[in-house]
Amino acid sequence: MPDTVPSPKPKRGDRSSRRKHAAKTPAPAVIAGIERRIPPYVLMGEEGLDLIERHTDRILKEIGIEFRGDDDALALWRDAGASVDGNRVRFDEGHLKSIIAANSPKTFTQHARNPERSVVIGGNNVVFAPAYGAPFVHDMDNGRRYGTLKDFQNLITLAYASPWLHHSGGTVCEPVDIPVNKRHLDMVYAHLTCGDKPFMGSVTMPERAEDSIDLARIAFGKDFVEKNCVIMGNINMNSPLVYDGAMSGSLRAYARANQCPVVVPFILGGATGPVTMAGMIAQSMAEVMVGVALGQLERPGSPAVFGNFLTTVDLKTGSPTFGTPEPTLGSYVAAQLARRIGLPLRCSGAFSSSKLPDAQAMQESVNSMNTAILCGANFVLHAAGWLEAALTIGYEKLMLDADYLGALHTFVKGLPMDDNALAMDAFTEVGPGNHFFGCRHTLANYETAFHRSDLADTQAYENWLDAGATDAAARANAAWKKVLRETEPPPLDPGIDDGLKDYIARKKETLPDIWH
Repeated sequence: MPDTVPSPKPKRGDRSSRRKHAAKTPAPAVIAGIERRIPPYVLMGEEGLDLIERHTDRILKEIGIEFRGDDDALALWRDAGASVDGNRVRFDEGHLKSIIAANSPKTFTQHARNPERSVVIGGNNVVFAPAYGAPFVHDMDNGRRYGTLKDFQNLITLAYASPWLHHSGGTVCEPVDIPVNKRHLDMVYAHLTCGDKPFMGSVTMPERAEDSIDLARIAFGKDFVEKNCVIMGNINMNSPLVYDGAMSGSLRAYARANQCPVVVPFILGGATGPVTMAGMIAQSMAEVMVGVALGQLERPGSPAVFGNFLTTVDLKTGSPTFGTPEPTLGSYVAAQLARRIGLPLRCSGAFSSSKLPDAQAMQESVNSMNTAILCGANFVLHAAGWLEAALTIGYEKLMLDADYLGALHTFVKGLPMDDNALAMDAFTEVGPGNHFFGCRHTLANYETAFHRSDLADTQAYENWLDAGATDAAARANAAWKKVLRETEPPPLDPGIDDGLKDYIARKKETLPDIWH
């Protein structure tokens, strides 16, 4: 059994005022992931999966993968028996699969600063995390603008406050008011202080990945981190078929520390991959397997996640498109392949090309999110907030997406079939021709029978009109403001806080400001 994280100690300070505020503002509900009780949708038969795997092996053997700027990775591959020619690495059939099967865990726990919020990644578990990587933020009051550290902190707080988001995510937005070589320190600190859910660290350079892991060691304890996963890194390849030194170096840093690289191709059909979905799936599998296997060469048994990112482009303009049918089909097959090789699966959730939290945004996002749920994803990144093809994260969009995630919590649990669900006592009491509103069975199940949206309006038209005639985006706008007004940060041991601040201050003193 893994070690347990000690419960966080309360902050020193004005305890009476905090108790008074806590009475008005209870801590956010704890839902540490959900267990899937519905089967994933199986699209392709074994013969088709075999064909894609053979094609993947052919890509790996005949074309190979380039590692640029990472001699240590090339040395690991050479020692492992791969064919290394300059920076091109080629693999015999079954080589990568055997490395993964012998070493990579099928499930693992990512521990949170609050042990009650730790999540299991893999198996039948589903974990939702907010959008990642946007340089811009959007809200209805201020429009689209570059993200700041304050925006970053606000978005982490919103994720912390939502029961439907189980994970704090990573780069929820780029805080461009902080130098590019220092902002990762403030971002990890925000994850550790504005919330207490699992989180992701930096991957933009290997040394920033190391800083992220060092901060996690201060928060959780060095010995605990050595034995347990507490931080993830989202590793994007330079598709097609290239790892640059920043990505492969960061991947190896996470694996070396026994932390989790989430290995994700970035495949846009017609741009960074072929226009045919079968070819995109084979490319994706090749790129993922190489990354996961590299992590196992660095540290056998370290956790890793099979990342899936397939989408199309508008071939007239070159712009990425989201919520389209072809990636839906591709994700179903990629998920089957991930289960075949025994890896937890990351899919992306609430995708949209829309610039606003409008009908297009929600239609595309629901289509993409339902794909992630039905294909069997374990870790759903970008589950809330995504706008403008990943360029923007929206405050209102995050609230609307999170509200939909609440409905999915009910959906993935499946259909109960116990005596209460069959409701024979209700039929006996009500009989033919009467209504069920006031019967004992209805009253007993009143609070739990149906999921209730926090943002949908279900009242009569006249009542809606009298209440201000607001649309969903306006209600989401009011909701995020209320959350930020009322949410207190979770407690953090003062000694840990001092250690984090000291590390960040010392690190920043050694670095010149770099803005590009």
